[in-house]
Amino acid sequence: MATGVLPLVIGRATRLAQFFSAGEKQYDALIRFGWATDTYDREGRVVTPVVEPRFDRNALEQTLERFRGSFLQTPPQFSAKKIAGTPAYKLARKQIEVDLPPVEVHVFALELKEFTGATARIHVHCSAGTYLRSIAHDVGQALRCGAFLESLRRSASGEFSEDQAHTLDTLRALAQEGRLERALLPASKLLPQFPNLTVDAATVGQIRSGRDFRISPFVDRSGTKFVKAISPNGDLIAIGEARLPHLYHPILVF
Repeated sequence: MATGVLPLVIGRATRLAQFFSAGEKQYDALIRFGWATDTYDREGRVVTPVVEPRFDRNALEQTLERFRGSFLQTPPQFSAKKIAGTPAYKLARKQIEVDLPPVEVHVFALELKEFTGATARIHVHCSAGTYLRSIAHDVGQALRCGAFLESLRRSASGEFSEDQAHTLDTLRALAQEGRLERALLPASKLLPQFPNLTVDAATVGQIRSGRDFRISPFVDRSGTKFVKAISPNGDLIAIGEARLPHLYHPILVF
């Protein structure tokens, strides 16, 4: 039901995962109208009467407008949100209802691509933590006909797009041929939002000892508090976090 881009980090690069989880996402989603399910998607149990949708494209567009920009969204009961340390979906499977507080999310763009009367295909660019299942469910409630997510495809996750992705079959074949590295992006090429700072050999040793390092005041930091320290041969040495203007502390060392 859900396909698309899934960034994977391996080896020492797994420590960079914390910077990817908060990235923006883009999705192509198919919403089906006529009833609602307990999981807010097609794999769930039907929980409302089945009705014939009776609204036009204009009514749908007006409803979708509510889900553009910033708004509070209640996560699905079947979600990974934790209640006292337990994922909500585990409680939902035991028929235990939980009170999930609404969370502020932001939808940068929501475009209605197709509408058949019974289904709608939308493209969404949103902040991390936005549930497309909740959008589908809430649209159905607003239109008083029920709705759920029929299918979902993530076309981009943060800096990673579908054009860069490899299928599982391709990865399996490369691994069997001993050429898996062809599918990997070097750590120094990741996190383009962090400025690159090439450091000399002496500074590399300083960073590996956990000591603070300075950067040129002429480096464009673009408002971020992090920089990437890059060795003379192009390898990622560390992620540095600002302590003072032009002074950084290595919080991740490679």
